[in-house]
Amino acid sequence: MRTSDATLNFPNPSRTYDASRHCVCFWGYDNSSREITFLVEDAMLAKLNSDMDSGEPALLAAFDRNRDQILALARDLYKSGPQVRYTIS
Repeated sequence: MRTSDATLNFPNPSRTYDASRHCVCFWGYDNSSREITFLVEDAMLAKLNSDMDSGEPALLAAFDRNRDQILALARDLYKSGPQVRYTIS
């Protein structure tokens, strides 16, 4: 069963780049205050920004420019249950 938008929140705007996984990581919280980790792969950021550079600053900037769209994708992907990590690719 999918949760509604109201059950997953993103109060912390922080995000980090994980070079070993080639993704930008960010966190949301569900109704139970569980921290849910989301990983946005470099390839997904490239789809959203076809003209971007491949360096860390450019990837973080691409995430920031598309934050609302990425958060909507995270809400669509999220399912309540034991899983606490999701990859957006």
